[in-house]
Formats: sequence, structure tokens, C-alpha cells
Amino acid sequence: MENFTPYSALFGGILIGLAASLLLLCNGRIAGISGVMGGLINTTKEEFYWRFAFLIGIVISAFLLKHFQPELYHPREHFPIWLLASSGFLVGFGTRMGNGCTSGHAICGIARLSMRSIAATSTFMVSGFLTVYCIRHVLGISV
Repeated sequence: MENFTPYSALFGGILIGLAASLLLLCNGRIAGISGVMGGLINTTKEEFYWRFAFLIGIVISAFLLKHFQPELYHPREHFPIWLLASSGFLVGFGTRMGNGCTSGHAICGIARLSMRSIAATSTFMVSGFLTVYCIRHVLGISV
């Protein structure tokens, strides 16, 4: 970690926690991105609007960050496209298999003391550690 800034990490974590808490308190919904996105299909008009607004807010905030704080934007370069594509597929597959994504399980599920979410998050973390090890030390890909 070259430029770790604990204050920006703390502020970002507070914002994520606040957003997840507000969605739960005001809408009775859990801020799991895969669930929010999956619910866009075959839903009522009211459900569609908040889900769409939530997801568009995520995309717009990324563009705003790039525009107002370009020094924080570091796109991944020189990385094999086959590895990115297969990684995306595996993440999507794991999300469906685990009945939720990292945001739903790790942020919201653990906060609600869900044993299923604690087990899922532990699995995500161990899988991530093993993946980084394999990519860097077995395949020899370093970025």
C-alpha cells in the first residue's frame, strides 16, 4: 500500500454505512448491489424507480470522482482481458451461488449478525486471498 490515507478510508466507510443504513431504515431494503440489480427485472414501477436511482447513483458518483478528483482515478492497465472476463464471470457466478454479493453480506449482513453472511464473507475473503496468491505467485502476473 503506497498511499494509504486512513481519513479518506474512514470517511468512505462512514458514507457506505450511512447509505446502507438509510436504505434499510427508509425503504426496508438491504443495500446488496446484486439484489438491487437483480430486482430491476420483473418488478413493480415503485420498486424499479428506487432500484434504478440507487444503481445510477453509484455510476454517477464514479464519474464525479474521476472529474473532481482525477488523481484518485487509477484504471487497470496491461492486464490480460481473458483474466478480467473470467474474473467477472466467476464473481457473478459466486454472487448467485452465495445468494448475495460482498456488499449485501459483508456490509449489511454482518451488521445484522447474520450467520449466513458471516460465513459468506469469510468465504469471499479466503477466496480473494487465494486468488491473489495464485495470480501473483503461480501465474506470475504482477501489476
